[in-house]
Amino acid sequence: MSTLSTRSGLRTFTAVIAVIFAVILVIGGAWLAVLGGSYYYVISGIALLISAILLARRSTAAIWLYAVLMLVTLVWGLWEAGTDFWALVPRLNILGLLGIWLLIPGVTRGIGAGLRASKTFLSATLVLSIAVLVYSIFNDPQEINGSLASTQPAQAQPVEGISPADWPAYGRTQSGTRYSPLNQINENNVKDLQVAWTFRSGESRTENDSGETTNELTPIKIGDNMYICTTHQILVALDPATGKEKWRFDPKLKSEPSYQHLTCRGVSYYDQANTTEFAASLAGKPQAQTSCPRKVFLPVNDGRLFAINADNGQPCSEFANNGELDLKEMHPYTYPGGLQPTSPPVVTGTTVIIGGSVTDNFSIHEPSGAIRGYDVNTGALQWIFDTGAEDPNAIPTDGKTLVNNSPNAWAPLAYDAAADVVYVPTGNATPDIWGGHRTPLMERYASAIVALNGSTGKLVWSYQTTHHDLWDMDVPSQPTLADVKVESGDTVPAVYVPTKAGNLFVLDRRDGKAIVPITEVPVPQGAAEGDWVSPTQPRSALNLTPIQTLTDKNMWGATMFDQLMCRVIFKRLSYKGQYTPPSEQGTIVFPGNLGVFEWGGISVNSDRQIALMNPMALPFVSKLIPRGPGNPMWPEEGAKGTGTETGIQPQYGVPFGVEINAFLSPLGLPCKQPAWGYVAGVDMKTHEVVWRKRIGTIRDSLQGLQLPPLKIGVPMLGGPISTAGNLMFIAGTQDNYIRAYNVTNGDKVWEARLPAGGQATPMTYEANGKQYVVIMAGGHGSFGTKMGDYLIAYALPDTK
Repeated sequence: MSTLSTRSGLRTFTAVIAVIFAVILVIGGAWLAVLGGSYYYVISGIALLISAILLARRSTAAIWLYAVLMLVTLVWGLWEAGTDFWALVPRLNILGLLGIWLLIPGVTRGIGAGLRASKTFLSATLVLSIAVLVYSIFNDPQEINGSLASTQPAQAQPVEGISPADWPAYGRTQSGTRYSPLNQINENNVKDLQVAWTFRSGESRTENDSGETTNELTPIKIGDNMYICTTHQILVALDPATGKEKWRFDPKLKSEPSYQHLTCRGVSYYDQANTTEFAASLAGKPQAQTSCPRKVFLPVNDGRLFAINADNGQPCSEFANNGELDLKEMHPYTYPGGLQPTSPPVVTGTTVIIGGSVTDNFSIHEPSGAIRGYDVNTGALQWIFDTGAEDPNAIPTDGKTLVNNSPNAWAPLAYDAAADVVYVPTGNATPDIWGGHRTPLMERYASAIVALNGSTGKLVWSYQTTHHDLWDMDVPSQPTLADVKVESGDTVPAVYVPTKAGNLFVLDRRDGKAIVPITEVPVPQGAAEGDWVSPTQPRSALNLTPIQTLTDKNMWGATMFDQLMCRVIFKRLSYKGQYTPPSEQGTIVFPGNLGVFEWGGISVNSDRQIALMNPMALPFVSKLIPRGPGNPMWPEEGAKGTGTETGIQPQYGVPFGVEINAFLSPLGLPCKQPAWGYVAGVDMKTHEVVWRKRIGTIRDSLQGLQLPPLKIGVPMLGGPISTAGNLMFIAGTQDNYIRAYNVTNGDKVWEARLPAGGQATPMTYEANGKQYVVIMAGGHGSFGTKMGDYLIAYALPDTK
């Protein structure tokens, strides 16, 4: 009797669970169908409900119907997603597990004739589904598995004026190539890398720090010294062979929680004796005598720039005010944290050139985005390029200020020493998500690449990458300067311009003309009241966005239920493709605010004519909030920034505030199916993506839980470097790893677990005949990775 009762109980329990699942699918599926989405969910819900009723009535038809449902789901999944493992899993996992449960004898014993045949059919559909999933692991339709035909020359070509052993600038060169000619560590021995030394800064996040507290540092190394800046912008000199501290300088950063950023991506170096790289910019001027012939320039987030003696860590007394330059001079609205230099400046033979970040989406009363050049020894202002001024080079006098809210240059700049031209990547005039108030002058150099003479600040040329930018689709990376061999056989000096919108513009750096074709494509219209949308946007033939236009087929979740909800949410939001204007309804922004490219930039090996990069693909949602109760046009006295770039942003002075968030499911997972992050290799001669691979695992996706390290392709912050050892090194992913890839084919050849998030770009150098690879593992507050204070160097083990 008890056995019969147990069987009946299992069967009833199974039927009840199936009914619950079916009701969710029917209700959610009907909602989706009404919105114009797939009919699969409502149909599958009805089928599952009928199957549950038949199971409760002990009918064999329940198993037959369920097996058919499983088979139809598999076919539907393959039709929508192909052999994409992560796209198939949420479509199959719940029904698959329930199907396996139905095979348990206790659930189905006592059902009528034909049970064995029905179970055999169900088993076959389950085995087929598992086989498809296994096949899909090794046949990823999102990956491109080609090989770069070029090979590394036997002798890597050195950069004039730079020792192969050094990494003297943020991008190794001020042209931003992120390529080292070192090859002691190579594709064959990289698997043997081990920790050589670890330096800990001793810093931690404090209650006065912002939500955007980060460790995005790339160190520089010159001779016997390595220079780093910490989260709080303390400058530290290290021994590159041991990681031992030599000295430190503390600028006494005035941090506040309202700062939108708390970060230092790096510092810049100047050596008066090394004039080779800067000969063009010296323009015949005699070098001034200085007590600081070797300087480190340190940007500080409260709006200051320091010049520090590179030998002893003392301020350079001849520079500005005892080594300290106030960058807030001539700026309007100089509230704390309004102007934040987060990237290292460009340094020529005569001039230190710096931009800076301003607070996005806070107010129309912001500092200027002007780029300025100062005398490298005295700190005296040499020139200005104010992106929002009628005469960008005019220096304000008689109490006047720079133009407020003019487009800023927060990412690192690039410099062509031979031509004495600095390449400036710009953002737009904040507030970013509303543009009805912008004047033609405010937009002239917005979201653009601007080429300026390094000695005078005069415009050489400019090219706008996004017109009337309403999506924060700025130029977020240091441009990369490289000579490109074109079809005619000629070598053309080029500038590579990565953008958040996914375009990789390749322009002749002499005049800004396109090397890779650019097309103006029509984009969705229908801006919010009082604003407008450009009818077209430029698209490069070299575009790294993996999906040009999202559909509900691209929606994702951990299960079919939250995937269904993501499809419903997708249909309810405004989305007509890339550049759909912001709306009160809520607009999907894809590529999202993190962009396809971010501040990490790309790596170029001109010896092989190849480029390495790490594109992303994670949608965001922007929702305009009309003015009204709780959302005033102007702030109360003393109002400060939010300390973050997401969530509700006030946009004071325009008709709308805005809420900006990643496009997530009810469970907090991205609604777009993975991958969200890739590594890719591009042939610079053909400008084709030759290989592309997912990067990153789910291991650290849920804080406090160590999940299996299954490759999924995760978002990242930080860029790649490459070496003559046929290696690309990259960290930055949401899982805590640094990895190395074979440059030729993109195969992963090494990885190491980091003690904290590695949201930084690595670098490599040689000391005492040994090559090292260094990464900052310090985490990222708003990215959600584990915080830390580790600078880690890897090297090959010593041979006996």
